[in-house]
Amino acid sequence: MLSESRKLQILNIVNEQNSATLSELKEMLDASESTIRRDITELDREGKLIKVFGGALAINENVTFDELSMAQKSTMNSAEKKRIGEYAASLIRPGDYVYIDSGTSTAFLCEALNEKDAVYITNAVAHARVMALKGFKVFLIGGELKETTEAVVGETAILSLQKYHFSTGFFGTNGISVRKGFTTPDIREATMKRVAMSCTEEDRCYILADHDKFGVVSTVSFGEATCAQVITDRKPVEKYDKKCRVLVVK
Repeated sequence: MLSESRKLQILNIVNEQNSATLSELKEMLDASESTIRRDITELDREGKLIKVFGGALAINENVTFDELSMAQKSTMNSAEKKRIGEYAASLIRPGDYVYIDSGTSTAFLCEALNEKDAVYITNAVAHARVMALKGFKVFLIGGELKETTEAVVGETAILSLQKYHFSTGFFGTNGISVRKGFTTPDIREATMKRVAMSCTEEDRCYILADHDKFGVVSTVSFGEATCAQVITDRKPVEKYDKKCRVLVVK
């Protein structure tokens, strides 16, 4: 059997069953284990399945182009987002320079903040207001205001962001994919997130995401799945756990 034909059969089997072991594929395709392992490695490299010890997992992800308003999103999984926000707030240390991205998950973080010996920078007007009223030192990034998410975006905002170096950063996302990484519907917001993440210490760069974000792909990628730690409320299925750095809030 030709290599490409065999790889296509492996992919069809894995997608149909959601997973397959080396021994299963070896028997079904009448090929050696080393050949199957090599094919799985190539398919994993091509982003068509997930290579795991002893076999492979399917990539089943939903693509969405919709963007809900802040009011709509704030009512979804609010208890989970509150737990995530409270845990994220506990990670802030005295003297930190903290970037807080726009979004509903990061809004719960702002509500939970209690470290006053830190400086907070955000591109969300609502977040800045909440933190200022709590007596924190806050800098609001200037630029174009996006109506649906109340986020500041655009060239002016990006130029402002590039002047900073953040000791820690917290970011929202619309989807988490092993293939496409972290995604959002708007290229302006994606650019803001990407630039802010590049200005943040790598080991203290966090994505706040409830369990519904896993397996969702939105329009624009702003980072690979390995570029930040994901704080979530539920352990994801194995393929995400292997590709992402996940912190589960109990």
